[in-house]
Amino acid sequence: MTGTPRRWGVAGLGRAFTLMLPTFVADPRVHLCAAADPRAEARARFTADFDAPAYATVDELCADPAVDVVYVASPHQMHASHAIAAARHGKHVLVEKPMSLSLTDCTRMIDAASAAGVQLVVGHSHGFDAPIARARALIDTHTFGPVRMIHAFYYTDFMYRPRRPEELDTAQGGGAVWNQAAHQVDIVRLLAGGRATSVRALTGNWDAKRNTEGAYSALLTFEGGSFASLTYNGYGYFDSDEFCDWIGELGMRKSAGNHGVARRALRAAPDAAAEVALKNARNYGGSAYRSAAITDPATQAHQHFGTFLISCEGGDLRPMPHGVMVYDAAGARLEPLPPPTVPRVEVIDALERAIASGVPALHDGRWARATLEVCAALLESARTGVEVALHQQVSVR
Repeated sequence: MTGTPRRWGVAGLGRAFTLMLPTFVADPRVHLCAAADPRAEARARFTADFDAPAYATVDELCADPAVDVVYVASPHQMHASHAIAAARHGKHVLVEKPMSLSLTDCTRMIDAASAAGVQLVVGHSHGFDAPIARARALIDTHTFGPVRMIHAFYYTDFMYRPRRPEELDTAQGGGAVWNQAAHQVDIVRLLAGGRATSVRALTGNWDAKRNTEGAYSALLTFEGGSFASLTYNGYGYFDSDEFCDWIGELGMRKSAGNHGVARRALRAAPDAAAEVALKNARNYGGSAYRSAAITDPATQAHQHFGTFLISCEGGDLRPMPHGVMVYDAAGARLEPLPPPTVPRVEVIDALERAIASGVPALHDGRWARATLEVCAALLESARTGVEVALHQQVSVR
């Protein structure tokens, strides 16, 4: 890289920020120059780590003339207002998934970025992961014929990680659909061409103490007749990273014996206040905070979001943490990928290309709005028991 790094401000120093922090630190194109968070301990930690100001409000952050890009990592229900504020101050925007909680807010965010002449990228989503991109590239060779069917599934302990009350309230962006389906939907749309036509779904809410959707299954249909099944279970009994050779979502090897630890740890929080305290302790600036940085580059693999099996007319493809497995008439083989040197670097690549070229990224506002439409339709179908038609889908560029 040549030239001066772009100056980034962070809106929200919570869990999403901690997962992106290794990327920001390792990528020379990024200079963290400011942040905003309501927690004093998080602000103090940021100032100590980066010798940079940390504000109590996002409005103060957006008004800082030193900031070029704002990374919106605040709670889901705040994404729209914070992204719009950043755009109106002339900042490029990277906003975490889900883009927002309503299609109307998505459109407001798109319009604000367009009016300000800034780029809007939505992520991190696992649709950025290198094995998914390689699978899409293999599809684009037409060697295997058109995509006909995709099966996606993931089993995790999502429901038993420490939560704030709103994270267990679907209306405020809580639950497995808003948080986890955003990844799966983004990936299957990317692999199947983008334009889903309808959703038929069921959701599971199986723990009265955590009263939101913890599981779902959905059937998506696409233009041209292809279809995808999506299943997610966040109740923490089975761990489907077993199918990825015990490489976890963040690309690091894990112990099979550690599964279930989330449920056990939560027993130390007997009420909502204690659970929030447990979450804050583990978050950036908290007493129990641990960095998500790569500890052993030699064993680092690519990040993933469970198992995806793509059936084309002439073969099957399976993205894996080390590459893409190909199954065709010649047999089975791995199309390998080199290990990542910077985790999630693809997100920074996308924004930098969009800023340099003036051409919106694939994961721009319109793409993310289409993904959100599927997630909202999934909830609606589960609630009403009927198939839901989709109207705001866009194609893969």
